[in-house]
Amino acid sequence: MLAVLALVALAALVPAVTAANDVLELDPSSFKAMLKSDEIYVTAFTAPWCGHCQRLKPEYQKAAAALKGIVKFANVDMTQHQSLGGPYNVQGFPTIKIFGADKQHPSDFNSQRTAKALVDAALNEVRAVANARMGGKSSGRSSGSGSRSGSGSGGKNVIEASGSSFGSDVLGTEDLVIVAFTAPWCGHCQRLHPEYEKAARELKNEPVRFVNVDATQEQSLAAQYGVQGYPTIKVFPAGPKSGETEDYPAGRSASDFVEYAKSKLLETKPAPEVVEIADNSAFASSCTDHQLCFITFVPDILDTKAEGRNALIELQKDMAEKYKRRPFGWVWAAAGTQPALEAALDVGGFGYPALVAVNAKKERFATMRGAYTEDSISDFVGRLLTGRQATANLPGMPTVEKVEPWDGSDGPEEAFEEEFDLSDLDDVELDDGKDEL
Repeated sequence: MLAVLALVALAALVPAVTAANDVLELDPSSFKAMLKSDEIYVTAFTAPWCGHCQRLKPEYQKAAAALKGIVKFANVDMTQHQSLGGPYNVQGFPTIKIFGADKQHPSDFNSQRTAKALVDAALNEVRAVANARMGGKSSGRSSGSGSRSGSGSGGKNVIEASGSSFGSDVLGTEDLVIVAFTAPWCGHCQRLHPEYEKAARELKNEPVRFVNVDATQEQSLAAQYGVQGYPTIKVFPAGPKSGETEDYPAGRSASDFVEYAKSKLLETKPAPEVVEIADNSAFASSCTDHQLCFITFVPDILDTKAEGRNALIELQKDMAEKYKRRPFGWVWAAAGTQPALEAALDVGGFGYPALVAVNAKKERFATMRGAYTEDSISDFVGRLLTGRQATANLPGMPTVEKVEPWDGSDGPEEAFEEEFDLSDLDDVELDDGKDEL
């Protein structure tokens, strides 16, 4: 507790932009100062045009205000300071990193982007830093919670829950929770504990909790969840808890637990934002920083109107959701607005809409042939992932022009010439010297 209180008293190294704003705006100089600081920083890498970033902003500010004086909350505008995100594999916006005791190896924040989830993750890092400064001794959890150093788990990263603490340890969090119901005399359980602890230690900075329940001491709790043998492992999915559980389906090695937990976390991860290529920063964040970038060239707005264009963009969003576990970027551009890009990717000869996949690092691209439908796009992605899709060379990324983003309207009204009325001929005088008809 003293170690945690000491964190509150640490002097701030980087000043806030305004007194009313508890989120620090970092530039290269202040970012360098952060890396040398002993304080804990929650740092968001964002872009002004990013819709997810705009929705994060009020929750981020709320969390910063709640932990003012305890944890620093900072923001990096990647359109202004793109080099700051490079060393930390920032591939999309927003990307949130927690810089704790080891500033060279920050942890990823992958939970829900709410003030509560941000505060929970930051306080977990505070506890970890405080425990490390106390020589690795666990100070336990807050009042009403189980211990992280129970004899059943054999380590400090697995929470030992009881009937009285189960509500706060498991049902009261939006983290992904994996619960092992064990018995002290069970040989399989004894072999499980070190692997369980190892997995919990590896994922300690992720929104995942590993919990152990001694079913011989908590028989009513075990019965409530249908425990009939040991170990029985139940999964409480991320998000608000309803009491519903899933059976843990994977192996019992540390790597099995880690792989499974990361896979489950990806299920709750939001899909990457589908953005218009209106300038180079939007293009770079979605294309040059991803394994593959899928660019849809949509028809001119006069050909589709807003309804037709929105339908194409919605289909792109559906595909982004379907493949959100993959490091893909998804962008679109209106026909003719990016001529250099279209020329480099051989777009236009097959009409619009056109879909092109680009691997910026390998400087290769592939064009989808066929109708722009969910089935066709899925087949195209499948062929790319299995190496069955033909690709072409892309000698350097073309220049992206800055254009005015689409405003969502149907576009300008077409001007039609007034119809010619044959009766107007009655008033036309024929030239002299010519016969009348």
